[in-house]
Parts: sequence; structure tokens; C-alpha cells
Amino acid sequence: MQRIRLRYTKRGRLRFTSHRDFQRAFERALRRAEVPMAYSAGFTPHPRVSYANAAPTGTGSEAEYLEISLTVPRDPERLRVLLDESLPTGLDIVEAVEARAPGLADRLTASVWELRLDGVDPAEAARAVAAFNGAGTVEVQRMTKNGLRTFDARSAVVGLESVPTHGSAADGPSDQPCAILRLVVRHVTPAVRPDDVLSGLRAVADLAPPVPAAVTRLAQGLFDEETGTVTDPLAPDREADTAAPADSVGAAAPAAAKAPA
Repeated sequence: MQRIRLRYTKRGRLRFTSHRDFQRAFERALRRAEVPMAYSAGFTPHPRVSYANAAPTGTGSEAEYLEISLTVPRDPERLRVLLDESLPTGLDIVEAVEARAPGLADRLTASVWELRLDGVDPAEAARAVAAFNGAGTVEVQRMTKNGLRTFDARSAVVGLESVPTHGSAADGPSDQPCAILRLVVRHVTPAVRPDDVLSGLRAVADLAPPVPAAVTRLAQGLFDEETGTVTDPLAPDREADTAAPADSVGAAAPAAAKAPA
């Protein structure tokens, strides 16, 4: 059995798709691309797809990950092209590698987020960031299925800064004041989301954007304590990869046009 790890995006209006919406679209793409999927056992077999730490509905992402299991070996790059062409624009398969090292989920310990705050003056945002970073704890509340929960949003944040608006990944108009925040947060329990950090900024500095923030995940992976950066989770697979025997890679199906949104 061959395992392939994929990085995909949620861009533009497709950021509003839920994780379940993506699952349905991806399973259709697997059928369209005629991928030789391995299936689970039991009375209702399902394609063997493992999803890791999906972004919340309404947020964009450049770094979502999943793993699929195949019954027949395929060239990862040809498989990536076929799947990408079978998905709507905005849900894009941008990288594929063969699983050569264990534990993809264990490598996703932190995320880098961009928060675009339209209508917020950058200087005001910088003051709020300084207040948040200077706080020992920042308690916020979130409604869960078990009721209202209070937790500390500060302890999971390892980096929060105001950055120039040029080169922003988030969508939004540019003819009004706009602040861009860069957030690095550990994956902890309970999970601290970008919305929780925004609630924390409101609590410590009364920062309240006039419109909802445009949030985009830029990266996720292992947090490097020495450099303070989030590393590429597929790097160990690429480094361990060796050239596969020519007769072990199946021929790809003819390419199709990118599916409409």
C-alpha cells in the first residue's frame, strides 16, 4: 500500500466551505481522477483518507494537509495534477509527496496565521498587540457544545505582531485603513483560534474591527524553539525520498480541465 501526503489550499470564496464540504468535494475528485484508493473494512467501506487539523469554516488557508492510501503505486506529482484538475478553483492541491517518515499529524504542532483588520489603523493595532503580548494571561470565552467555556488565549501564542499591509495573503479592499497581524500559535487543548486572539485583543485593548477580520493560515508544522519559526511538515518525507523503481509507478489518466466552483 502506498501513502501519499497532500497539501491543499482554501482560497477566495471557497474559504467558506466547511470541512465536511471539502471532504465531499475531495471524494468526488478521487472518483473523477480514478485514483486506486484503499478502503476501510466493514459493512460501509470508506476511502482511506486521513485529514489533519482542518482550518475553521470561514478562514482561508495555504497549508492544509491530508494523507491518502493507494492500492496501486502512483507518481505523486502526476496524482497531484489529476486531483487538482478535479477540484474547483480555490480548493487547490499544491504539493504531493510519498509518505517516507511516520507521523504527519505529530508534525503539526503550530500554525502561522494572517489577520487582516479592515478599518483599523495600524498604529491602533500595534498598541493592542503590545498590550496582548505584555499580559500574563488573557481570558476569553467561547461557546462550545458543552456550554460557555473560559480559557487563557495568551499561553498558546508564541508570536503576535503587526506587519506591513503590502503582500498580504488575505482578501480585502485597500482603499481604507487596514492593519495586518501575524500570529504564531501552538496547537493546544483547548485549541486557541484566531477568533480567540481577536477576542483577547478586544479584552485587553478594546480593539474592535468594524468588519469581520479576514483570516488566512499561511503555514502549519513543527514549531522550532531555537528559531521561533514553523517548519515544513513535508520536509522529512522529501528528505527521505529516494527514486522509485520505474515499473512501480502507474500511468496517469488523461488530464481534465479544472472543475468549476
